[in-house]
Amino acid sequence: MSRPVFSATSALDDARRALAGRIEFLPDKPEETLESTIRALWFAAAGMPRSAEAALLGEPPELDDVAVATFEVLLNKRLDGVPLSHLTFRQRFMGLEMLADPRALIPRKETELLATAAVQATKQSASVHERPIVVDVCTGSGNVALAIAHHVESAHVFGADLSGEAVALARDNARLLGLQDRVEFRSGDLLSPFESEAFVGKIDVLTCNPPYINSAKVSTMSCEISDHEPRLAFDGGPLGIGILMKLTQQAPRFLRPGGWLAIEVGLGQGPALVKRLQANPLFTYVECHEGEHGALRVIVARC
Repeated sequence: MSRPVFSATSALDDARRALAGRIEFLPDKPEETLESTIRALWFAAAGMPRSAEAALLGEPPELDDVAVATFEVLLNKRLDGVPLSHLTFRQRFMGLEMLADPRALIPRKETELLATAAVQATKQSASVHERPIVVDVCTGSGNVALAIAHHVESAHVFGADLSGEAVALARDNARLLGLQDRVEFRSGDLLSPFESEAFVGKIDVLTCNPPYINSAKVSTMSCEISDHEPRLAFDGGPLGIGILMKLTQQAPRFLRPGGWLAIEVGLGQGPALVKRLQANPLFTYVECHEGEHGALRVIVARC
C-alpha cells in the first residue's frame, strides 16, 4: 500500500506559521532565515540535503508521511538550538556545497572575505610561480583551502589542523568536491606539519582563520555555538590572540620572498596586529580588509 504524499506548499506554509519568531538567528549566519531554514530541513527530510542558500533554489519535493515525520523531528531539533548545518550536514562557502558536522566549526559567511583575499594572492603568485604552494592552518572543515584550490587550479594546496576530527572532515570535503588529488590535509599544530625543506621558505600563500574568542567570553556565547561546535575551534585563550601572535612570528620563516600571509581576526583585534606587522621589517607590505559593517576582519601581509 502506497503512503500518502504531502504537498510542499501547504506543509511549508504551516511550518512558517508555527515557527515564526521562535528560532534565534545568529548574525554571523546571515544566510539562515525562516524561509531558508524551513526549506533546508524539508530537503533534508526528503533525503536531498542542501545548505540554507541552496535550499532557496528550486522547488521543494513532495514528501510521504514518513518523511514529513522526519521533517517535524528536524524542526524540533532546530528549535532546541541544534545548528541548521548539523541537521542538514551541508554549508555553502564561496559557492561550494560542503559537508558540515560537529567535527569542525561551521564555515561562516564572513570568512569568505579571507578566502577571497587568499584567492587573489594565490592568483598573483601563480603569475610568477607556475604552481604556487598554499598552506591553510587551523583549516577546520577545509573550507578556505578547498575554496582556493577550486578557484586557482594551478595551486598546490595543503591544510592542517590540531584536531584529527577536523582533518577527517576536511578530507571528506575534498573527496566530495573532487579535489582530493590537489589538496592534502595534515594533522598538527599550526606550521609544525610543514617543518621540511619542501615548505620552509617556499610557501607562496599562508592563510589562517584561527580561534580568536577570548576564553572568558565563551560562556556568554550563544548555546547554538558553545554547546554544539568544538571549543577548540573558537577558544583563542586568555586574550584571544595567542595563536595569531605565534603564527605571525613563524610565518616569515616559511614564506618565500614575496609570499603572502592572510589571516582573519576578531572584532577589535586588527589595529594592534596591523601595527605589529608594519613594525616587523620581514614584512614589506600590509593591507586591511573590512567586513560589511566596517570593522577590520582580514589582514594581508607580504614578505
